[in-house]
Amino acid sequence: MNRTILEVDHLEKRFGPIRALSDVSFAVDEGEIFGIIGPDGAGKTTLLRILAGVLRPDAGSIRALGWDLLRELERVRPLLGYMPQNFSLYGDLTVRENLAFFSTMYGTFDPAWMERLLRFAHLERFLDRRAAQLSGGMQKKLALIGAMIHRPRLLLLDEPTTGVDPVSRRELWDLLSGFHLQGVTILVTTPYLDEAERCTRVALMHRGRMLAVDAPDRLRASLGHPVIEIIARPIMRVHAVLADHPGVLEAVVLGDRIRLVVRAGSLSPVDVESMVRTIPGVTVQEARWAVPRLEEVFAHLMRREGTDG
Repeated sequence: MNRTILEVDHLEKRFGPIRALSDVSFAVDEGEIFGIIGPDGAGKTTLLRILAGVLRPDAGSIRALGWDLLRELERVRPLLGYMPQNFSLYGDLTVRENLAFFSTMYGTFDPAWMERLLRFAHLERFLDRRAAQLSGGMQKKLALIGAMIHRPRLLLLDEPTTGVDPVSRRELWDLLSGFHLQGVTILVTTPYLDEAERCTRVALMHRGRMLAVDAPDRLRASLGHPVIEIIARPIMRVHAVLADHPGVLEAVVLGDRIRLVVRAGSLSPVDVESMVRTIPGVTVQEARWAVPRLEEVFAHLMRREGTDG
């Protein structure tokens, strides 16, 4: 069993009247890719900035790599890599100069390791290009290998794939997977629920609170309500009818189909198909049970949070 590398207990942070973090607690085991998933304003960036030592919390404690992060930050800092959400490189410096600067700053200049990182990120051909002249995806890759230049044991990444194209997103995740295979523990925040599938465990975060923490497959299994998928035309007319049914908790159009989260025991695929066939001018291709998606779990937890609040 892997040992715990990061423990966060009852973390609180306010900015004036705004509570950015509220009683946040979780733990990350060595060797994990731990994802914190949530929309803008969930508190992800505030949490990462505290873990990186940029901000101090108002309450709570953090142990990282065996040290008290809030009291012994200088002992922990050399073991952390941090990539903030906003562009953190020097635009007037070349790729080579940026990496040399970060190497010098960390006191760990290692030309062989730098060369390996550049090959890993496919940036070796751009050594003399200024960072400001790189594409958005290449800037992100440069920032990522800059955070790895001193071989950290724990890598903190704040929305590393936000604002880049789908190909660059995949390349960035390939980089992360490579670092993970080399033994680096990764904590990554993202607004994209599909990226949760690449994580060993996921924390779903909303309005400064952790709604749930578990492996993606166990989170899907925790929904507690069955899901039905139906393909029928015209899709928006069908959606309007199904969304009004008292047994339907959520009805979402996804491509060519409608996904329904229904109250347990209220509706079956046969019931839904029979109901839809009574709508004039509608044709039905199929209705079936479906595996819950993380989006549906998140929506259910937010509804419950709203009800409880």
